[in-house]
Amino acid sequence: MDEKAAKSEQTRALIVATALRLFRERGYEATTMRVIAKEAGVSVGNAYYYFASKEELIQAYYDELQEEHARACREVLAKERDFAPRLLGVLRARVDTMVPYHAFAGKFFKFAAEPTSPLNPFSAEAGPSRSAAVALYREVVDGSSLKIDDGFRQELPELLWIYSMGIVLYWVHDSSPGCRKTYLLVERTVPLVDRMVSMSRLPGFKSVTRQLVGIIREVRD
Repeated sequence: MDEKAAKSEQTRALIVATALRLFRERGYEATTMRVIAKEAGVSVGNAYYYFASKEELIQAYYDELQEEHARACREVLAKERDFAPRLLGVLRARVDTMVPYHAFAGKFFKFAAEPTSPLNPFSAEAGPSRSAAVALYREVVDGSSLKIDDGFRQELPELLWIYSMGIVLYWVHDSSPGCRKTYLLVERTVPLVDRMVSMSRLPGFKSVTRQLVGIIREVRD
């Protein structure tokens, strides 16, 4: 990366960090792009050069968090082959990377929960980070020794991502010290998920699994 590109990346990171601090201190709605630019020591025009709106700033935070999560998973995905330990390690890493931001996570959640908001994890704007997250869970599945029906294997990563979103929702509301209950929820539910996925191979469950796959594809279409 040349000097100009490095400086540009530093400015972009500074704007994101400043915005997150101000959102925490003043609230999302009360923090304007003008205030963010002033606190970051850049012009308003420069701030808008990097981010067209506050929503884009939050999306940049989500993208960075997703990249941090992917890096945090490398060790467990490199050494584990069984499905349950891989999933457990990835979900623990997810919570690890989120915990530092827990104090103001709720401030963002109320906007992300709005169906028309670009911060909604199912929105078009969130598409790249959503795809990256699903790809990580695909790596969990494809790199494991798990033996399941091909159709179910294809859809399982997205189901695991939805499961992880449930963990995130619980984490937002978790008031236990160090988000201890969220870690406990992960540890208690992963064995259940592993068991249900493994049961999909049993003769009595194959038809149910095929129906599930059909429903997922029909709803998506």
